[in-house]
Amino acid sequence: MAVYTRLGAEEMAAIIGAFDVGTLVSAKGIAEGVSNSNWLIETQDSSGAARRFILTVYEARTDVQDLPFFLDLLDHLAARDCPVPRTMHDRDGASHRFHEGKALALIEFLPGVSVSDPAPAQARAVGAALAQVHLAAADFGCERVNSMGLAAWQQLLGDCGREGLEAIHPELARIVEHELALLSARWPANLPRGVIHADLFPDNVLMLGDTVTGLIDFYFACTDITAYDVAVTHAAWCFNADGTRFLPALSSALLEGYDSVRPLLDDERKALPLLARGAAMRFLATRAYDWLNTPDDALVTLKDPMAFARRLEFYANPANASIFAS
Repeated sequence: MAVYTRLGAEEMAAIIGAFDVGTLVSAKGIAEGVSNSNWLIETQDSSGAARRFILTVYEARTDVQDLPFFLDLLDHLAARDCPVPRTMHDRDGASHRFHEGKALALIEFLPGVSVSDPAPAQARAVGAALAQVHLAAADFGCERVNSMGLAAWQQLLGDCGREGLEAIHPELARIVEHELALLSARWPANLPRGVIHADLFPDNVLMLGDTVTGLIDFYFACTDITAYDVAVTHAAWCFNADGTRFLPALSSALLEGYDSVRPLLDDERKALPLLARGAAMRFLATRAYDWLNTPDDALVTLKDPMAFARRLEFYANPANASIFAS
């Protein structure tokens, strides 16, 4: 369920009319996603050509003050030939508007599909695309604090409580306590930083064959350790869904693809095992919190926190550190 705001036909036509994108033909709600309301918009321009866009109405979980960062970042990256959608500015030149107190934006529609069972060639292309984004964002000029960094993991997992974590799995509280203490003590402070996507799961990548046609959903983008973004992407792509099986061919391909565009520094590569433990903890934390706090009648499919607890234990095993070696 991802349409929380209801818009009538006249409202939708008026919203689209504020943008110079042609006449509204259709608007179809998009089921994917859990945070905002989304529609696939089709318009027709003066020549009769069809055009497609994604309309997003931002719900309570999105801080409107962050929208200029997110939307300007898309324009910055698109202008540098990264495979990201452009923001469609309205007739007054604004990147977002308001409708009945809620912010909304119109984003370029990109072709492609999200892969559920990626091949190594696709993982390699994703690694290269991520590196391209990191290089292109170097002169973006804006910063945003990572709202889902170490302090957020500590807060979310603290709110879960030991009993809550043990209700998810008897060993989860022990794992969390040990790993949070280690991450807090060892988190690196001197690695290269820049704008990162921070959430590059397969469902946030559009592909046609082995070609990346779109990197989407930049709503966790922020300024943080660049190699941490590699670790997040590694955790997202290089295991089966429940985290019980590591996929070495995808791992090698992803890292090779990244290195082919932006070679990792020695210090970055050495830090990857620790950064990957942090990446796994980040998604363990949000999943555990949602698992314990989402109402039973919510139209949301909860994701198993243990899928990332298993990844975390894999990364924490010293025998597995060699997967990040050059």
